[in-house]
Amino acid sequence: MWQVQPSRKIPDWMIAEIRRHHPNISGKYLSQLLLSRGISTPDKLTRFLEIDSYQPASPAEFGAEMQQAIARLTLAYQRCISDNNPEKIVIWGDFDADGITATAVLWEGLRHFFGSSVSYTIPNRLTDSHGLNQRGIETLAAQGCSLIITCDTGSTNLAELQLAQNLGIDVIITDHHTLPPTRPPVVAIINPRNLPSDHPLYHLSGVAIAYKLVEALYMALPGVSQQPLENLLDLVAIGLIADLVEITGDCRYLAKRGIQQLQKQQKNPTRPGVSQLLKLCKNNGDRPTDISFGIGPRINAVSRIYGDVSCVVELLTTRDKQQAYKLAWNTEIANSRRRELQKNLAYDVRKKLQKIDLSTTYAIVLSDSQWYVGLLGLVAGQIAQEYRRPTILLTTEGGTETGLARGSASSINPIDLYDLVYSQRHLLHSFGGHPFAASLSLPIENIPIFKQVIDQQLRQRMGEILLPKSPIIIDLVCTVAELGYNLFQELKFLEPFGIGNPVPKLLIKNCWFEDVWNKNIVDLRRKQVKYIKTTYQLFDDSTESGFPGVWWGHYKEELPPGRYDAIVELDFNANRSNCEVRLLAVCPALSEAEINPPLITVEIVDFRNREHGESTVFPGENNPIESSYLVVSNCPTSWEELTAKFIEAFNAEKKLAIAYSLPPRISPPEVWEKLTEIADNLSHNHQGISPQELREILGIGDIALSRGLDCLKSLGYQIELAEDTPSNKQLYITSQTTADRGDISEDNQDFASLLDIFFATIEEEQFTRQYFCEVSLKTIQATCRMSQLKSIYSFPG
Repeated sequence: MWQVQPSRKIPDWMIAEIRRHHPNISGKYLSQLLLSRGISTPDKLTRFLEIDSYQPASPAEFGAEMQQAIARLTLAYQRCISDNNPEKIVIWGDFDADGITATAVLWEGLRHFFGSSVSYTIPNRLTDSHGLNQRGIETLAAQGCSLIITCDTGSTNLAELQLAQNLGIDVIITDHHTLPPTRPPVVAIINPRNLPSDHPLYHLSGVAIAYKLVEALYMALPGVSQQPLENLLDLVAIGLIADLVEITGDCRYLAKRGIQQLQKQQKNPTRPGVSQLLKLCKNNGDRPTDISFGIGPRINAVSRIYGDVSCVVELLTTRDKQQAYKLAWNTEIANSRRRELQKNLAYDVRKKLQKIDLSTTYAIVLSDSQWYVGLLGLVAGQIAQEYRRPTILLTTEGGTETGLARGSASSINPIDLYDLVYSQRHLLHSFGGHPFAASLSLPIENIPIFKQVIDQQLRQRMGEILLPKSPIIIDLVCTVAELGYNLFQELKFLEPFGIGNPVPKLLIKNCWFEDVWNKNIVDLRRKQVKYIKTTYQLFDDSTESGFPGVWWGHYKEELPPGRYDAIVELDFNANRSNCEVRLLAVCPALSEAEINPPLITVEIVDFRNREHGESTVFPGENNPIESSYLVVSNCPTSWEELTAKFIEAFNAEKKLAIAYSLPPRISPPEVWEKLTEIADNLSHNHQGISPQELREILGIGDIALSRGLDCLKSLGYQIELAEDTPSNKQLYITSQTTADRGDISEDNQDFASLLDIFFATIEEEQFTRQYFCEVSLKTIQATCRMSQLKSIYSFPG
């Protein structure tokens, strides 16, 4: 189902205020879009439209961690200027666009303080995994490295960080990925996940955090560097926009400032490499799409095709025009090759899917010896969104030597992929990532059982629900006559677009397509690339003139004659110097009810984190529990738990009250001791207990309880789940005598492995509960509403 944003009444002051900032536009479209994005006061509007009025947060907002990082860098600087044997500082980067630009920002920013004492290293995508690795750290130690600064990586590499400490290497982490349960042994960990979720720095990507570290050093050691700090902002914009972070708060400020800096690379380039990339993209550098569709894919393609990306850091930072031209050409060739390989790989995956019964498949896990490892993540993301299932793609290429398959995984909201795969880590060789994407390796012989248990785990969590496609939210309903440069200019004031500020989607009703044609695109050597795009002229009854458009990855036969409703994005083609639309979805004309489904309204009231013993009295009521509320009193351990309550409240026509607090923290060994005590008592008394009651006593969730019961089984306990009544399931646990257990004891290796998993699951649940006590109400409302839409509608296109 497509859903049109409701039309909002425009306040009297808004059009006038918009035209005060930008007198050459009408403001009628922009005002609707601003209101739908929560820009509803003159103050908010000014800060949004005029970047000079926005006050960015100070690096000091990172608190003690930033102070400790700057203290260590200041010490290194003092040694550098006073010691004949200065410290060796190494930047450890990552191989995607965010990690590469973060490396470039740190290297360029820090070498003005440390000169040749600072260098960088980045893992090879084709042979290494994300993050720190033991071999690399040992090599750096042998070379005399005394300080590692990570960027866009490192937060969860606990074993490698401990190794660095043991070898006498200090580490400063700059990263934005998931934090570990306990602080690692480092000098500082600058990670916005330590900040409240509504903090303006919370959504910074790796490159933006690297910039904040350099900014703090500029403040601590003023006058040392002769390069203006803002000269780094074009690199920051490239990494921010390519990494698809939420473009709000300081992210939007830095991206906007960075694009202003990027524009300067056309006329008087200070970065000839970036200037060459813009020429190859045939772009001017004044649009975020110049990055997301141009520079970003070319930077990412190098690691996917060649593996080694050190040449890209050189491309972004060199002042040598000839070298820049050569290196930029390499990115273009890599990107052309990436397009062709990605299309072929996606075709192979879809062929395999035709042989699978998707009606009974919850998680897609596929492998092949011919698949190219560098593109598995891209295609897994495509397939996950297209088929609405978590997708794991593995290649066994070269696995005969190592015995390992390598691959990538991609998920969909609200399924936590990290938790899903982590629950089976005993089958893996390596694993790392976050809730929506991950990389992994595992023994080839483990693939069948891994595939089976992942699907079973997801089936247990989701029940019988298979998620449909996400709804397409339409921002404006337009005619073809309204498309053009004037509308584009209004939409452009919302840029830069990204998560939290999406590209406006326009609905064109009752339209048709003429002059439809498709062709394979060609690279700079005029070699045909097997990547299809379809061009057309779009018509409706509002005009006799067609409007040009493109549909990437589709053939002309997919646009048959007839009238349709189409969802498009309006853009400007700098190469052709005219506006065009990108087709996103098309279907036979929908009825008004199909385009505008009933709005889902469930009021959520927030009573979290009340002091112990404080009464929860709902508004306008005198009693603690009131019949018009569905109350969530137990802190959830997953989005699935919370969104299920939201759906239950919607179906019952009630309000949802989140009235939980963080439960007392019980150590995993204490939970295990309590579980065995309960198990023995139940066995002795021949009694049962409901799973819910057992979870509440132990203070754990479904997954942890399942892991705990696995531990009991490995010690010889017999466990049966019986249904005493249709609404009452009981666990019956029977303990064997020592003689009956035979060789089973707490010293056996299987038990030790299962107990480690149980303990890790408890720690993960405790971390997740803390998140649900701190996450903003706005995030809860948005996530629950999206899950509700997914559960009750099926969506075309």
